[in-house]
Amino acid sequence: MKSLCTSVLALVTLLLPSCSQSHADRIVVGSKNFTESFLLGEIVAQMIEAHTKLRVDRRFYLAGTYICQQAILAGRIDVYPEYTGTALTAILKQPASSDKQEVYQRVKSEYERRFGLTLGPAFGFNDTFAMEIRGEDARRLNIKTLSQAATFTPQWRAGFGYEFMERPDGYRGLAATYGLHFAEPPRIMDLGLLARALKDRQIDLAGGNTTDGLIPALGFLVLEDDRHYFPPYEAVPVIRKQTLQEHPELEQIFAQLAKTISDEEMQSLNYAVDGLHRDPREVIHEFLRNKKLVQ
Repeated sequence: MKSLCTSVLALVTLLLPSCSQSHADRIVVGSKNFTESFLLGEIVAQMIEAHTKLRVDRRFYLAGTYICQQAILAGRIDVYPEYTGTALTAILKQPASSDKQEVYQRVKSEYERRFGLTLGPAFGFNDTFAMEIRGEDARRLNIKTLSQAATFTPQWRAGFGYEFMERPDGYRGLAATYGLHFAEPPRIMDLGLLARALKDRQIDLAGGNTTDGLIPALGFLVLEDDRHYFPPYEAVPVIRKQTLQEHPELEQIFAQLAKTISDEEMQSLNYAVDGLHRDPREVIHEFLRNKKLVQ
């Protein structure tokens, strides 16, 4: 844990010195360090390349939410994919709401007022946190909800990503809401390792996301958030307002991407990369071509 915190601090220090950089001839697209985030970043990058004369630099896998936020504030990146519920609770430190339009507008307004950032239109899907268990366990125990699972968690081992353990809409609030207790302290794992650990019985509950491509492939069940703990997490592009002022042609790019990806389509894209091990750029180009958004 100490080495992880040191690494994060070093990366933040690296990102901070350059404030309000301007990229006159290029757009820098960032992403977080998991499949879905860099696939959304790749969608934005390919659309810009296809419809403008701007050069695109990709800076993917920039760790988690806080690092991406620092990167865009420092001018190191111009745009990256985010989730409205994450922005509301983790960045703005505001209480959750179940109204997705209200959450979107509140985040957009506060990002513009406080950070010089704005939100593009939502991509079309909601990727909330998913508490996953093995399907065979769900059938054996006859459970479908987190409330029902709380009876059994004292015998289970859990695994979560580092960010989920720290953020205000993460583990502590979830455990308090449902009275969750585990056989041992939750394991903190890289997001890419959680599904395999659950399949191999190293853990019994994994904190993933509803659009994880491996959920149906590995026969997992997502426990219903029956007490509605999690807010909506619409995927949206976060963009520097200065970048839009310098490159107004980007407005049309984001407008074209509005509501183009369903929950099922995002899960399929994730599976193509995580499950079938296809090249991400090819997967995204095929998706955009099928949507008639690129040639």
